[in-house]
Formats: sequence, C-alpha cells, structure tokens
Amino acid sequence: MNIFSTKKSWINLTIWVVIIALIIATPSFLPVFRLNLLGRYLSLAIVALGVDLIWGFTGMLSLGQGIFFALGGYCAAMFLQLNSSGEFPNGIPEFFGLYGVEKLPFFWEPFKSSIFTLISIWLLPAIIAGLLGYLVFRNRIKGVYFSILTQAALLVFFNFFNGQQKLINGTNGLKTDVTQLFGQMVGSEIMQRWFFWISAIFVILAWFFARWIVRDRFGNILIGIRDDEPRVRFTGYNPVIFKTIIFSIAGGLAGISGALYTVQSGIVSPQFMTVPFSIEMVIWVAVGGRGTLLGAILGAVFINYAKSLVSEALPASWMFIQGGLFILVVTALPEGVLGWIKKGGLRKLLFLIGINKKLETYPSLEINEQGEVKS
Repeated sequence: MNIFSTKKSWINLTIWVVIIALIIATPSFLPVFRLNLLGRYLSLAIVALGVDLIWGFTGMLSLGQGIFFALGGYCAAMFLQLNSSGEFPNGIPEFFGLYGVEKLPFFWEPFKSSIFTLISIWLLPAIIAGLLGYLVFRNRIKGVYFSILTQAALLVFFNFFNGQQKLINGTNGLKTDVTQLFGQMVGSEIMQRWFFWISAIFVILAWFFARWIVRDRFGNILIGIRDDEPRVRFTGYNPVIFKTIIFSIAGGLAGISGALYTVQSGIVSPQFMTVPFSIEMVIWVAVGGRGTLLGAILGAVFINYAKSLVSEALPASWMFIQGGLFILVVTALPEGVLGWIKKGGLRKLLFLIGINKKLETYPSLEINEQGEVKS
C-alpha cells in the first residue's frame, strides 16, 4: 500500500516539508540574537517533553528536573573547558588557578574524551534519575510527597554545586562561550547557527521518541498508573519498574536539553538548579497542554519567547503575567491550550461569540426561526 495514497498522508508530508524548510531558512532571516534565543527555547522544549512524559502521562509531578538539566550542561561545559585549556598553566581550566589547584581533579579526566562526554550528557542524568526514582517508587511515595521530595533533592544538589568552588567553580559556573570547538569559538555566529539546527533536530527526534513510547502498551500502562495505580498493580504489572524507566528517560532528555542550552547560553551554573526554574518547566507543560507532547514543545517555546519580548518592553512585569497565565490555565483550562483546542474549545468559543456552529450531520441543512429549511 502506498503511504502517500491518502489525503492525510499528503497533509502530514506537507507539514513536515514546511517545518524542515523553516528550520533550514530561519538563520537567513532572523537576527543572530533572536536566533540564539530561539535555539535556547527549542532546547528547553526537550526537557518539557520529559516533564510531559512523567507528569502528563504518568501523573508524577516532579519539581526537580533542574538537577538532570544542569548535569547535562556541566558534562558539556567540562569537555569544552578541557578542550580549550591547553594554553593555561598545567593545561587545566583557568579558574583552577584562582583557587591554587594545580592538578586536574580525577572526575574531570574522562571528559577529555568527546565520546565519553556525548554519552555522559544523557546517560549520567538518566542513571541518577533512575536511582533516585527507584528509591522513591519502591517505597510507594507518590503525589504531593513525591513533588516535595524532588524539590528537596533539587535544593541538596543546588547547595552542593554552589559550594564546590575548587572543583567546578561553584556559584560562578563554567563558561562555554569563549571555549573552542572544531576550531571555532562556541559563542561565534557560525557555531550558534549550527547549535540552532542541532536543537531543532533533537526536538523532532525527542518528539518522535516520546510519541513512540506513549502510543503502545507501555504508554497505556503509564496512563493506567496515572489514572488508577492500584488497578495496574492488581492486573499483574509492577508500577515501580515503569515509573523508574520513564523517570530515567525524562532525566536523560533533561540532560540533552541542558547541554544544548548551555552551549547557546554561554554558561552553566547552579542557577539551573533553582526551584523557580524547575517550576517554570511545569508551567510550560501546563499551559501548552499536558499529555499532548506537542503542547509541551509549543508551551516551552512560546512562553519563553513571550517572556523575552515582555521583559524587553516591560521589565519586572513578566512574573505577574506568568503567574496570571498559570492561574488561568489551572482554573479555566486544566488540560492546557492544546488540550482545550483538541476537545473543541475553540469551536465552542467561536459559537459563543456569534459565529454559527457548523452542522456535523448529513444532509447539511439549516433551519430558520419558523422551522423551515433555508434555501
């Protein structure tokens, strides 16, 4: 059977062609500053997909995804720092000299390898998420207690990284914009253009991966855990395994997101592990539409772009707007904007403001006030 034999297939193909064309052409018409912002927000969409998997589909509200996001960023930054430290004393990153450190700490050594770094960016956060998740889920901790525990873990990691001045430059973080990669400065225009394209490709790949996860039996079990975990347990499935796997996957996605964000923002620091930042990740998904995947991507990109535009025009007002937006979604649109549209919300709104509701029955007849069929 020809896959392009149906109208839907041609529409899908056209949409993907337009998306790919936009990705390729965007750097040619968008200023470098705006392109850099868009690249960052695309990378944030990847961590939002992970939040949607664990919250939207599995019902676990994590407020600590900043841990795994920052770990991915540190892995990338450590490699870039080592890759650009040949001219400094002892061949180690410059900041070590500020604290009298003359020998590279042992855990930095593996990050001299690009292959190890590429693997550790997603594997290290995934392993830590898996371990943390298993310890939590095996004790049947869920609901608000799970949220509090992830936030407590976030604070622990934040304070730990903040205090390690001699090892990872503590609160100052690790800069990446002045480091070198493939003979080019990471903060240069050409490298930022490539990072934008890489971020866009990874968002698409992450979306396909997340979609593949939730559309089969595995996804049905996740939804079952979200809606009625005891029933899933009574049917013979062990929720601990499924929750641990999906939490680990979300951690890996957060690590990739953090690495891409770091090379485009020019720095990684413990600020990535602050409580407000992790809560913002939840807000992107809540506004976009949890349990929709596409809503998580759109929420992360549009909310952050709106944040930039509003902050440029009205500094210090964004927090009020974001808070109001979140309250509006929770009270009036609990399934988010995309969930609301999917359930016919937009059509109902058009009907309420005076646009006639389109008839869905056949034959398509409209009746006037006297009960007669309109000609």
